[in-house]
Amino acid sequence: MKILIVGGGGREHAMAWKAAQSETAETVYVAPGNAGTAMEAGTRNVDIAAEDIDGLKTFALREEIDLTIVGPEAPLVAGIVDDFEAAGLKIFGPGRAAARLEGSKSFAKAFMRQHKIPTAPAKDFTESAKAIDYIKKHGAPIVVKADGLAAGKGVVTATTVEQAIAAVGAILEGGKFGRAGERVVIEDYLSGEEASFICIVDGETALPLATCQDHKSRDNGGKGPNTGGMGAYSPAPVINAALHERIMREIIRPTVAGLAESDSRYRGFLYAGLLLDRHGAPHVLEFNCRFGDPEAQPIMLRLRSDIVALCLAALDGELASQTAAWDPRPALGVVMAAGGYPDAYTSGAVIHGLGAADSAATKVFHAGTGIAQDQDGAAGGAEGGAVVTRGGRVLCVTALGEDVRQAAAAAYDGVKKISWDGAYYRTDIGHRAINR
Repeated sequence: MKILIVGGGGREHAMAWKAAQSETAETVYVAPGNAGTAMEAGTRNVDIAAEDIDGLKTFALREEIDLTIVGPEAPLVAGIVDDFEAAGLKIFGPGRAAARLEGSKSFAKAFMRQHKIPTAPAKDFTESAKAIDYIKKHGAPIVVKADGLAAGKGVVTATTVEQAIAAVGAILEGGKFGRAGERVVIEDYLSGEEASFICIVDGETALPLATCQDHKSRDNGGKGPNTGGMGAYSPAPVINAALHERIMREIIRPTVAGLAESDSRYRGFLYAGLLLDRHGAPHVLEFNCRFGDPEAQPIMLRLRSDIVALCLAALDGELASQTAAWDPRPALGVVMAAGGYPDAYTSGAVIHGLGAADSAATKVFHAGTGIAQDQDGAAGGAEGGAVVTRGGRVLCVTALGEDVRQAAAAAYDGVKKISWDGAYYRTDIGHRAINR
């Protein structure tokens, strides 16, 4: 089979790496990919942006791609699945209507209220004066969210009224997130522990994957600005068997059924970002219509099943007969970012030590990386071209261990072998699981 992975981040490197291990995989194309996918055995980069749906469709038709798997949210929300299916192409991901679960937080909140899926109370606003009046009456702490896609950075957990008002001003008046911030969702603050719950869905059946927990804040101890994710580990020890079944019963199955009832049948990866309150009750913080990043990296490292076969089973409506097998060892990934992320940062720094970091239990997944070009403008390739930074989140060094503490030690051992000017990372990834 010819397989196309859409995207160029760490999630896509992990998915392409895993897809290339499938017995059915002939070539795994990654569009646009990164330096990691350029050098990975069995994968090949294609210079087409993830948002260029027409370009991707033309390529898939010309190369007779047998299966496309979409990584990032933007093309899903824009309707890449609808366009591919109309052209007779097999593609794994939700259509435009179902992808509104992530594309619009106000839609997701209304959907959850309608189907009695537990989540924090919220209201949405398009006028800053009304939003500010609501904040003043409600008080803090309170959460302010841009309604649309903001690359995981459109959420402000405000500890004061002034901070919440400033967030509203930056989003609605300042245009911080462009069209994604034409509406804000303001929701009650919930305290507790967060976890990621990801499933493969075929429209009716949801097959849960390994649980995971990530770290959204940039700095140690959960401090600093919100990011796309600074590290993750799997499984999530906070989710036991009873809670797992409760999440399926109260959240996942009603979501899949509710979308099917509204003629928005969901096929693809469904991500529920959960908050577990002090009583252990799960609440949905957000839905994503794709695999998480950096959750994909430790989950793919642990997955023993064929990811291509699972996606095909979902597309064929045969997920009920499938199971997913896992390495019993936990995995933990540490994101190495460019200094200044998630705000302004520079690119182009040469990365050193990549070869020394990989081992039998450790895998370096690339995200914001590229291969430096020579003086003639040609890429140097795996042998000659230096790997350089090309984004905010640059790498995710991911490792297996007999327990989370050992996985963390192995991952950080890999991190310490890698360097570039301005590299930044948290030093406490996995601390909750380790402290348990």
